[in-house]
Amino acid sequence: MTNRICHIDIDESGLARPTPEIEQERRVAIFDLLEENRFALPVREGRAVPDGPYRLGLAIREGRLVFDIATEDETKVGEFHLSLGPFRQVVKDYFQICESYFEAVKRLPPSQIEAIDMARRGIHNEGARVLQERLEGKAEVDTDTARRLFTLICVLHWG
Repeated sequence: MTNRICHIDIDESGLARPTPEIEQERRVAIFDLLEENRFALPVREGRAVPDGPYRLGLAIREGRLVFDIATEDETKVGEFHLSLGPFRQVVKDYFQICESYFEAVKRLPPSQIEAIDMARRGIHNEGARVLQERLEGKAEVDTDTARRLFTLICVLHWG
């Protein structure tokens, strides 16, 4: 399948060192994303779009989320920038619930952990929905891909 991401780079320059939990979330998100994802570039202004698979670079520059896209052979296809504003609250909520979840796993019974995990998944879904809205007209992603990309956006927000 060509409408997918085959490689991902995260520009961590200037970011705080992540906690072991955040680092694990990132590793899992990247692994899952590369295993299965749907990422397509729509035709814009009648111009042909190079076929994937695509290499995706994610960074935060000048307060904006940057998607840097290239073909598998590293030919640059494009770059787009998204405002971080629409993500701020959901990222903040996600970190708070993750913190609660990581603490709960250490000392609470499974029923309470499950309730916190359900809330965490709900916030994660909201982050994916916001991302899909922001990507409209720029890139087409399915819900699972949006969820994994949202996790990586959270990692970029860390610290």
